[in-house]
Parts: sequence; C-alpha cells; structure tokens
Amino acid sequence: MFNFDKILDEGIAKNASDIHIICGLKPVLRVNKALIPSKAPVIQESDIFAIYDYLVKGNVTIDEAFKKNKNIDTVYVYKDLRMRVNISNQEGMPIFTFRIIKDVLPSFEELGIPEVVKKMITLEQGLILVTGKANSGKTTTLNALVNCINEKQNKKIITLESPVEYKHKSKKSIIVQKEVGEGADVTNFVDGVKNALREDCDILVIGEIRDEETMEAAIDMAESGHLVIGTLHTKSCAETVDRIINFYDFRDQSQIKYLMSTLLKLVVSQRLIKSEDESKLVLASEVMVVDSNISSAIRKDKFSISEIEDDIQGSKDKGSISLVNSLAELVNNKKITLNAAKEQLEEKYIESLERLIK
Repeated sequence: MFNFDKILDEGIAKNASDIHIICGLKPVLRVNKALIPSKAPVIQESDIFAIYDYLVKGNVTIDEAFKKNKNIDTVYVYKDLRMRVNISNQEGMPIFTFRIIKDVLPSFEELGIPEVVKKMITLEQGLILVTGKANSGKTTTLNALVNCINEKQNKKIITLESPVEYKHKSKKSIIVQKEVGEGADVTNFVDGVKNALREDCDILVIGEIRDEETMEAAIDMAESGHLVIGTLHTKSCAETVDRIINFYDFRDQSQIKYLMSTLLKLVVSQRLIKSEDESKLVLASEVMVVDSNISSAIRKDKFSISEIEDDIQGSKDKGSISLVNSLAELVNNKKITLNAAKEQLEEKYIESLERLIK
C-alpha cells in the first residue's frame, strides 16, 4: 500500500534536498546532487491523484491555477518542516517536486558566505543581487541575509516570495513576508514591488527577478532610497549585469547602464560543489563589489563580460572575489578536490587556478 509519509520520512532521514514523485517510477531523492531511488514502491496513477487531492485539499483557487497554467508552486508542512512543492504536468498527469526546507537557518559561517557580503547589507540604499543556477542555494543565502539584518538592524523588511519558504520572526526588525501568486498575498512580483513604496519599508527582498518589468520596479525602489535585495538565474557576476542590460531594448540600454553603475552595489554568484569526501555540498562564491572601475566598465557603450571579470580579479582590495580565487581557496583548504574545481571553470582559467594551488 502507498504510504506518502514514509517517502517524506526517508527523504528527511537521508538529508535529501528534493524528492521527485513521478508516475511509473519509484520516488527519487536528490542527495548531494545525486539522484537516488527511494525504498518505496513504484508510484501508480492512483497514488498520483491521491497526492494531488491531498496537497490541494479542495482549494479551488490553486486547483484552477494549476489547470490553467499546468504548473504551480505551493508549500506543504510536514512534522514542522516546510516543503516547497512544485506541481507540473507530464502527459496530462501531475508530477511533484518537493524541496525540503531546513527548519533551522544556517549561519553565514556555516554556509560559507564571504564576510564582505555581511558588511554590504548595512547599506541604506542600492541593489544587491544573489545569483546562480537552479539549486545553487540562492534562497538559503537570501534568507541568511534577512536573518542577519533582523538580528542586528532596526528596519522594516518586506519579502516577496513564490512561495514563502523560511518563516522569519521579527526581532530587531519588523518582517512582513508576502506570498506571490494566484490567490496569494499579491498577484505578481511587479505589483508587490510597486506597493512596497507605500508600505514604509526600508529593505525590500524580491525572491526572483524574472523580467524587465520586475527589474524596472526594483530599480525604481532602489532609486527612491531603499535597499533592494533580489535573485536572478545567472551563472556569473558579469553575466548578471549583461542579462539585466539585455532585458531592455537597445535604445534604452544606455540609460539602464548608467542606473546600474550607480545603484548596483554587490553581486554574489554562487554554486554548490561536492566536498572532497562527497559527504556534503560546499558553497563557492564569486563576489563583485561595484567600485569605480566596475562602475565605469558597466557604463561603456560596448559592454564586455571579460572586462568585468578582469576588474573583479583586480578589485580584491575592495572585497571582490573572482571564481578562480574562491575555488583555489576551497582546494587549498581541502574542502573540494582540484578536479571538482576545474569542472567549474572554462579552459582558459585552468592555468590561473593551478598557479594558486599550494
């Protein structure tokens, strides 16, 4: 007999980040990036619809949104653990991805977030971006930043998330967490950002900047004297700037370059790599602190990713950290292997990495 709770218990016990449930397969656990079949039996069609009915629980709004869009994100709480659940379609049948959210948020030190990032979140105004591919720990880092501000600063923080994952309790700061989506607290990110201007907030956290309209609203918020922290799906700091510029038509790019050169304060691009003994994942961060050289490079008529990368390498005294340096430090501290580090780099950077290895 199908036992949904046993699947979740197994995922939690094995410290899985995700649980995949697809008809015709055994449930699959993602543990340290590897996909491992569960001990549970193969999922049947009746099991799939039983899970769907159980999760949606007669919520007409969620049900209609799924039938319209063919995918939806929601949250499920199991044994006091929050799980982000994505429901999508395969051949007309729901499939489920459960992201297990740790109930205790790790500290900056435990996560391995560079110290310069902690310093930058004391800024009164500007734009800070946390970037990386899917499953690179962006949400965890974002919430670690919120938690740090909450513990040390007297601010009003508004977060816009789809869905809300970590639940924060107000400490020195006031925290308002809004879920984005159909039938949620706010319909879309753009409306949430625009309304934040009227809510007397000091810091706005945007769970994901997906398009030009959301980016435009975030820039307006930063320009009006607020600190805005957001995430993007990009693989490097320089690519992040390039992506933002290319949100806009060519005729508008000169203006956006100028705004980004003045408002953008920090970009953290991160990736998770298997540890030397493969027992866990280790955070490797590229950090771009926007100093005068990087600001000037952003404003140029012909934007160059390689020039930004060179400027990051040359701005170590300002707190910037190149990916090569970040990886070399992890290898030298025996946190990851040299081969694992090389896999993260283009061929042209391998020689630079090898020179830094002790």
